[in-house]
Amino acid sequence: MSTIATRMPAIFFGHGSPMNALEDNRYTAAWAELGARAAKLQPKAILSVSAHWYTRGTGVTAMAQPKTIHDFGGFPQALFDVRYPAPGDPQLAAQVRDLLAPVAVAMDHSWGLDHGTWSVLVKAFPKADVPVIQLSIDATQPAQFHFDLGRKLAVLREQGVLIIGSGDVVHNLRLMNRSQDAPVHGWAQRFNDHIRESLVNGDMQALIDYADQGQDAQLSVPTPEHYLPLLYIAGATQDDETISIAVDGIDIGSISMLTVVAGAA
Repeated sequence: MSTIATRMPAIFFGHGSPMNALEDNRYTAAWAELGARAAKLQPKAILSVSAHWYTRGTGVTAMAQPKTIHDFGGFPQALFDVRYPAPGDPQLAAQVRDLLAPVAVAMDHSWGLDHGTWSVLVKAFPKADVPVIQLSIDATQPAQFHFDLGRKLAVLREQGVLIIGSGDVVHNLRLMNRSQDAPVHGWAQRFNDHIRESLVNGDMQALIDYADQGQDAQLSVPTPEHYLPLLYIAGATQDDETISIAVDGIDIGSISMLTVVAGAA
């Protein structure tokens, strides 16, 4: 069997509201379809980079049974009742630590699976039967650093590991509009379109240099934690691959739901 046929995809999920874990909509339908297709490749584990584990330094969850973290407030009790009981994979965590050297990677036993991870996996892999580990995002490092870590992690895809990033290309809660038919802010649409076009065209440098988009970038990415998971997926994309769009849209005026796939899934 060829390498291309056995390589796991890499997926960036625009996760939006945690309520997507409970709701059925066009975004969650796309996630379910992606998961079903990826499951046919029989991933041995999932490595997730979530916007919601934003740290000083880099860490990887190394416990055998990660807890489900409800890192939000003000939502219905049903959301707090969700559990995602996937096992961890301490051996894979150790491999990630070794792959990322000389970057120091802490073997973490206190975090778990936050909602950036489980809110999409409950749709993509609802049986929770694939081991999951999380890699934290080092808030002290520039965009290039995160892309480079994705490059180092890419080899795991050849070993049956599905790499996912979970965030939002555009994420500005301060300027969101909760009305049912909220108009999309022009700056949000322009920035989302720029990133989408750069992904499809394989322009990785444009993704790294996202801040060059001036005010559109400043408003779309007021803080970088929701954007940076995309750079891990871009970095994990091989030169012989294209990136395809699974679903796109902007909710409440300022939250991008763009979900993209590198490779076949």
